Amino acid sequence: MAEPVAILVAARDEEPRIGQTVRALRGSFPAAEVIVADDGSRDGTADAAERAGARVLRLPRRGKGQALSLAERAAPPGPLLLCDADLVGDLRPLLDSTAPLAIAAFAERQGGGFGLVKGLGRAALRRLAAVEAREPLSGQRALDVEVRERCFPLAPGFGCDLRMTLDAARAGLGVQEIRLDLRHRATGRDAVGFLHRGRQLRDVLAGLGPLSVNHRGLRLPLVGWVVALGGARAAPRLGASVALVALVGLADDLWSGPERGWRAHLARGRTTGVLKLVAIPAVGLAATRSLSAALLVGLSANSLNLLDTRPGRALKAFLAGAGAVRGPVAPYAAVAVLLGPYDLREVTMLGDGGSNALGAVLGFASVARLSARGRWLAIGSLAALNLLGERRSLGALIERTPGLRALDAWGRLP
Repeated sequence: MAEPVAILVAARDEEPRIGQTVRALRGSFPAAEVIVADDGSRDGTADAAERAGARVLRLPRRGKGQALSLAERAAPPGPLLLCDADLVGDLRPLLDSTAPLAIAAFAERQGGGFGLVKGLGRAALRRLAAVEAREPLSGQRALDVEVRERCFPLAPGFGCDLRMTLDAARAGLGVQEIRLDLRHRATGRDAVGFLHRGRQLRDVLAGLGPLSVNHRGLRLPLVGWVVALGGARAAPRLGASVALVALVGLADDLWSGPERGWRAHLARGRTTGVLKLVAIPAVGLAATRSLSAALLVGLSANSLNLLDTRPGRALKAFLAGAGAVRGPVAPYAAVAVLLGPYDLREVTMLGDGGSNALGAVLGFASVARLSARGRWLAIGSLAALNLLGERRSLGALIERTPGLRALDAWGRLP
């Protein structure tokens, strides 16, 4: 493998160790730039890395995967080397590999728990990509240009390493583990260690699920399907209908093309957007046996989806609407409140599955609350909003309106 053009290191609160790591990397790879993504450290990690000769990106706390993704953007084109901030050992043998993705496996086990997270990672790679891995969570990796293009942006958090291996293998790119004499600061079987491994488990599970790229170009787990769980406390017909809408929206999240707006989808023909255009009103019609109700559900679902262009925006709109229509929305409002902090902090994404489902909830609740004339007035208003969204950016209008801009930005990362 070619020499790396840059070495990416994600670090948080590693002041005692980061300097030694950076100096060792610069000595082993003198032609490569060392880029340290300081992931919201509360100590002097960033200053220590700079003193050792690294270029430092000072970031708010985002997690390992996002920190590395932002560091990758700052790196020049070419092969990369990824390294943990507390590593001791020589990574040069990774470059002897001819595989597009070479991963260092520790020759000797150090610390750790009972192997549950690693076991899950091994089983996932074996089942999903036919890859046998000794160290599925290893952060020491050499990537050629094609792996870099295929795998970045990375999955968030500690799930980034496992998902990188999975993405590379699914793309038909070779993966090789190489045992090296390496050491790092191992976690033990104490409260701190189990908390760390709990976060690892959460991130690995999220990283194995559906992912999408947000407005910042970062990859996040799609969790909109969780909205369907609100149906457990809702009327059976409503719960089943909302779950179907969430499923249709998730299909659009996973398989949509570059088309944006109804005109583009209709011009293209067979797209997941056209599927939503037909399927969501059809779900409303099957549940209510009413054309006006079907239109109201479909327009409500798309209206909330139009707002889901920034973190928290669709959830805030849903909760405002839920306060107005009340009725059967309460179980779904509870789910929205739970998802809110994760969406606002860009840990997860609603996606079309979540925003369409929550919009459909408002539509069904409005059907029960409005008179026949009120339904048609609501349909006209929502149709006008959808038409406006076809011609202009609703997000831009919100950001130009002072009161709405302040409410929209509340709780969101800068």
